[in-house]
Amino acid sequence: MNLVRSELLKIRTTSTWWWLAIAAFLSIALAFAFNAWVANETLNGNAEELGVTGDQASAAAQAANLYTSGQYLGLMFVMLIGILMVTNEFFHQTATTTFLATPRRTSVILSKLVAASLLGIGFWLVTTLIDLAAGAVFLSANGHGTLLGEWAVQRALLLNLLAYAIWTVLGIGIGTLITNQLGAVITAAVLYLVGTQVVGLLFMLLSNLLNSEAVVKWQVIWPAIASTVMVSEGQTDFTPAWWVGALVLIGYAVVSGVAGVLITRRRDIS
Repeated sequence: MNLVRSELLKIRTTSTWWWLAIAAFLSIALAFAFNAWVANETLNGNAEELGVTGDQASAAAQAANLYTSGQYLGLMFVMLIGILMVTNEFFHQTATTTFLATPRRTSVILSKLVAASLLGIGFWLVTTLIDLAAGAVFLSANGHGTLLGEWAVQRALLLNLLAYAIWTVLGIGIGTLITNQLGAVITAAVLYLVGTQVVGLLFMLLSNLLNSEAVVKWQVIWPAIASTVMVSEGQTDFTPAWWVGALVLIGYAVVSGVAGVLITRRRDIS
């Protein structure tokens, strides 16, 4: 726990997380405005015009979407925090001191994983409280109530918590793989923002080539898409069930955590 507290202190005493928190708040505001418009159109009978079909057109599905607004960019921000927790050690040349003070490198990485997860949970808590307040007002004003008693909504909130915790772990894994801070941040951001769009396009092209819509569902193997799927209600021609996204993301977390420990134990620190 002393190691965990020290990792939290390193983040808390820098301004980086403040900038990321501000960016996350702005992304929530934009995402909520868009999701509120989609929910309003969907619940007023214009779902087909927006391409919203099946269970995703239900009030519970739209509520779940509102209450998890800002997840897409929010997950990228907590991933960057995880990356910085590792790369800061090399950027500021404190890695040697850290490992001399705590020779068991596994303990150091595990403490970073725990601290990162706690930060991810903290981000989830703050963003969710904002979404809950705004979403409850919006839904109640439109005569639907808060819908917080619906299991689909509760499940989306809980899985969103899991997503925030996992993406900080993924950030730690990326940081151990690419120790150059600028390189790690740019690579991760590009893969997250651009890579997600490229993967979606490739699977759409592959679907057209094979004349099978089922192929599109396999894009869930990309972690950013898996995160979106796991908080969505209902299965469509383009997305699998929510539990598939959850399993994919958990798998990435396990592999990332193990890889981070193994790489750090064998790396020459000088």
